[in-house]
Amino acid sequence: MNRVLVIACALLTWACTPKTVVNSPDGRITVRFALAEAGVPTYSVEVDGQPFLEPSLMGLLAEDANLDSGFSLKSSRVSAVDETWHQPWGENKEVRDKHQELSLQLRNKAGVGLEVVIRVFDDGFGFRYAYDVPMDTVRIIGERTQFAFASDAESWSIPGDFNSYEHLYRKMPLSELADANTPLTLKFDDGLYASVHEAALVDFPEMVLRHDIGLTFQASLAPLQPQMDEKAIVPGTFQTPWRTVQIAHTAVGLINSSLILNLNEPCAIDDVSWIKPMKYIGVWWGMHLGIENWGGEGHGATTERALEYIDFAAENNIQGVLFEGWNDAWKGSEVIPTFDFTRAAPDYDVEKVAAYAREKGIYLISHNETGGNIRHFEEQLDRSLDWAQSLGIHALKTGYAGDGLWGGAPRHSQIGVNHFQKVIEAAAKREVMVDGHETIKPTGLRRTWPNFMTRECVRGMEYNGWSAGNPPSHTEILPYTRLLGGPVDYTPGVFDIKYESIKGKKQYRTWGLPGTECCVHTTLAKQLANWVILYSPMQMACDLIENYEGHPAFQFFRDFDADCDASEALQGEVGEWIALVRRAGDRFFLGATTDETPRSIEQPLTFLRPGVRYTATVYGDAPDAHWDTNPTAYEITTSTVTSEDTLTLRLAPGGGAAVTFLPE
Repeated sequence: MNRVLVIACALLTWACTPKTVVNSPDGRITVRFALAEAGVPTYSVEVDGQPFLEPSLMGLLAEDANLDSGFSLKSSRVSAVDETWHQPWGENKEVRDKHQELSLQLRNKAGVGLEVVIRVFDDGFGFRYAYDVPMDTVRIIGERTQFAFASDAESWSIPGDFNSYEHLYRKMPLSELADANTPLTLKFDDGLYASVHEAALVDFPEMVLRHDIGLTFQASLAPLQPQMDEKAIVPGTFQTPWRTVQIAHTAVGLINSSLILNLNEPCAIDDVSWIKPMKYIGVWWGMHLGIENWGGEGHGATTERALEYIDFAAENNIQGVLFEGWNDAWKGSEVIPTFDFTRAAPDYDVEKVAAYAREKGIYLISHNETGGNIRHFEEQLDRSLDWAQSLGIHALKTGYAGDGLWGGAPRHSQIGVNHFQKVIEAAAKREVMVDGHETIKPTGLRRTWPNFMTRECVRGMEYNGWSAGNPPSHTEILPYTRLLGGPVDYTPGVFDIKYESIKGKKQYRTWGLPGTECCVHTTLAKQLANWVILYSPMQMACDLIENYEGHPAFQFFRDFDADCDASEALQGEVGEWIALVRRAGDRFFLGATTDETPRSIEQPLTFLRPGVRYTATVYGDAPDAHWDTNPTAYEITTSTVTSEDTLTLRLAPGGGAAVTFLPE
């Protein structure tokens, strides 16, 4: 054979060999696929030429099918995408999707087809499995996916709890971590940051991480029932959610990533004109403080109180009002009796309130607390949504208080995930927006179903009402962890920090967590800043309206616009401080907050539009402010600035600053 023929044969062999490596568009992240011994799929990752993830297992485990071994690689293809898409609301309404994709086609001796799809962005990567199993139904009993980190890191996480996300975050070395829900956020010694999460969680249980060996963590799926082997029941042809890792060279780089959204499907709603971000107030905080009740004596959601709140909203540039506890029979108990989700309490005239809200141009936010009885809720779902639509109610807060769901299913199981999805799709048909509490964590599905505006899934403000409360650093952790998944209904905005106005009035609450019932562990200025930082397209001012009336600092919320066009996290470190800006039209809103450590932040204003002069109004901590000893001390200052200026923000311990930039 002559030399030319040898070269030609070698080139033909190379061209026919399936590709198993894919890089990020900028070349800094490399993901390698390989088949280990016994045909087990694996992957490994390098960042800037250094090992990031050592070879890690891939695949699922099934009861009666081999989904994890015996595979051979049949073919692969590499493709690239660079496009920009738009969403009706979001931190950024314009999102760029730029990635390289490697699609690998595999098959094993049992006749199981497996497509592994890997997408690599400049800010991380994601992969998912698509199976074709020669069976009508597959019973999933586990997942083999691993994350075998090449080096130790500092970590921030909550426990891998399949029923609740309402935990304080733990900071500890990755090597000492036993389990974690996601997003799990990491900082490595070389300055690299990362966050492990999942995207497009549909018809599948949630994933948490359990420590395996060394620095390897294993994906663990929520069971259909506690102590049950079965995790999911799926058809023979199915695909999983994406397993994701965001990667950045700064802490705020994680926040500025759109990777989770980009791994979700495009919007499934044809007409989104009815989906409107809003600011809202509501009858809610009084119940957690114990000065009002969900029903009976001390009932908070009365007709008289409702009309008062609607008037306040209309007078203060607030678009929505929530009336938690308007339903008859729900009294704050974990047990739901025979319950009608269209029956109002005797002292709440829902038709009158709805009509008055329409007259004033205010969105009425209904509240359906299920107590976890999803079967009962689903039986009435269509009827209750039709009823709400007939009254002009286009926003709904759902709740699932209690230890789990009907029948004992964990909230984050496939049963729970499918229920929450059913509610969202039924609501979309009636043009109803949803704020979900005690639901499944956000995984970017708001791109596909933008009527799922916001959700709780966090240890929120209410814990400050009936427990030892959330520490000052809590809200400096959330933007780098929980909020990487999506918006949070944290409900900021308490002005009566020490509860001075209600002393001696807590007569209706007989429940709560052990600990000193004290106050909110922030300054007032930090409460203002959290309206900017803790992103939600439905943003609540949660305090009693009596504490806002005539208060100069409430002007910030009047001016604030929840319908932002663009956002940028500017500077900060996980659990320490953050500065973030959002633009709505030609106005900018900046929030900066700190943990217990006082700070002076120098913030260049390069995000402002060049050549435009702005009036900057700073709502900041007074010189003697302190989250514990003097939390309500604040000051308001104004100046004229341009994009060439730098703003100095002095943050008290547990404090913050909120700034409006209005063009002159």
